[in-house]
Amino acid sequence: MGKVALVTGSNRGIGKSIIREFAKAGLDVVINYCHHEKEAIELQKEISQNYNVSVMVIQCDISKEEEVEKMVDDICDAFGGIDILINNASVCKDSLLMDKVIRDFKRILSVNLIGTYLVSKYVGKIMLEKKKGQIINISSTNALDTYYPESCDYDASKAGVISLTHNFAREFAPYVRVNCVCPGWVKTDMNSDLTIEQVKEYNKKILIGRFAEPEEIAKVVVFLASNKASYINDSIIRVDGGKLNE
Repeated sequence: MGKVALVTGSNRGIGKSIIREFAKAGLDVVINYCHHEKEAIELQKEISQNYNVSVMVIQCDISKEEEVEKMVDDICDAFGGIDILINNASVCKDSLLMDKVIRDFKRILSVNLIGTYLVSKYVGKIMLEKKKGQIINISSTNALDTYYPESCDYDASKAGVISLTHNFAREFAPYVRVNCVCPGWVKTDMNSDLTIEQVKEYNKKILIGRFAEPEEIAKVVVFLASNKASYINDSIIRVDGGKLNE
């Protein structure tokens, strides 16, 4: 067996593209999903038909510790370990700041922040035992300097992911590299409700003049996980096309 990469929330969007790029590179891959099993199974079939790698699909709500622990155990039973972890799973529910419902706020923090912590914790234990591994967290420019009051819960969760990156990098040094990618606007389902006028307006504030394709983010992630990035650690990488501060 070759290296094994687990990508959370990888049945669609950026995560789906990351799975494809890892498979292209010859890595065995684990597709994780919480909902939308059909999309995960379809991606599994695509990978199996097009690449000479092993592929596993596993359902897990990463905000629930017992499910995370079982997921990691099941993957290790199947593959013998996990070499690369991409914490990609994320949820967002925009609404007026003053109208935020605490139940939704907590769910966003539970998945985006606590989920990232839990998966890193359990996968990190395996990596530390083997004294090797890569963890890459997917945050957002919303965590850095692109703030939207209607996304304050999402923004806060993604800022927390950056903090986790720094702390896990210190905890797992020198054996495990931990980095973070902060995409700007990307063509994904999460942004599919934007109007044409909104997209045009946002494009004016991007030096490249367009949203990213998911595979453009995925290629950066796969590079960071490779030996070509062997001296990159505890870094926060913007991938936003040269987005101007608002």
